[in-house]
Amino acid sequence: MDESTVTGEQLLFRPTEAARRLGIGRTKVFELMAAGELRSVKIGSSRRVSATALADFVSRLDAA
Repeated sequence: MDESTVTGEQLLFRPTEAARRLGIGRTKVFELMAAGELRSVKIGSSRRVSATALADFVSRLDAA
């Protein structure tokens, strides 16, 4: 079992929640997802951003 599951950490975020965590607007999150800069998954008709995708995105920003 993944450590995140054991600790009860949230694994998937709605675009609005992802925006809040990144400190940017919801529209910008959708733009980043459409451009392929922020990975997301589709569940039914909804989009979700994983905690890992958020961390990877920030890591790429730090590296640039």
